[in-house]
Amino acid sequence: MKERKIALITGASSGIGWATALVLAEKGYDLILCGRRSERLQQLSDALKVETHRLVFDVRDKQAVFEAIDGLPGQWKSINVLINNAGNAHGLDTVQDASLDDWDAMIDGNVKGLMYVTKAVLPLLRDSNWGHIVNVGSIAGKEAYPKGSVYCASKAAVQYFTDGLRLDLNPELIRVSAIHPGLVETEFSMVRFKGDANRSKTVYQGADALRAEDVADAIVYMVEAPKSVTIADLVILPTRQASAYVINRES
Repeated sequence: MKERKIALITGASSGIGWATALVLAEKGYDLILCGRRSERLQQLSDALKVETHRLVFDVRDKQAVFEAIDGLPGQWKSINVLINNAGNAHGLDTVQDASLDDWDAMIDGNVKGLMYVTKAVLPLLRDSNWGHIVNVGSIAGKEAYPKGSVYCASKAAVQYFTDGLRLDLNPELIRVSAIHPGLVETEFSMVRFKGDANRSKTVYQGADALRAEDVADAIVYMVEAPKSVTIADLVILPTRQASAYVINRES
């Protein structure tokens, strides 16, 4: 009998999370789809040919995270893969001009939310036959750029939390990885610029940015590597991007 494989994906309602769900489904994973937009999760579920279970919560809400994970039906508790994809950027401002609400949103979502989900799912990963955690960071966690101090700090926290988690889980042979995308054309900039479509478009203009599918393919490559192999840290950039803020844009 074929072994059932279950993956839980946060931020599955759009972008990288949505694309990763599609590719994991092609690999035969049943999926726990998590996000804030119920209707979008339903659309994704309807598009998949594997078993799915939907959880609607905001990763920033600690109580909601633990209640959702603890309340999973028994047949969904043997989780093998956790993809911590949910995250956000808010604003692009100097420290002296930045909004404290924007700072809270980034720290609460990118750092605390990722940690909450990891803590809630860990007992289920430990009880399964094998486990793998993939945290979605950013090139911004590798190097700071102007007006991105808190976003960069939040993604650097993802990097070091991942490294510490790998050390803690090494005795149990649970794999822990991080992937750090560069410029990816998704809804990301629309959120950062609070719905300003014109400003959002300039971020990707002439950059031949990554697609969500590119990052999803890399995540699934990491997950599908032999169980004796951990791809611990992976940076993925569009060819026109050399660093967090050096991009050779088409004129």
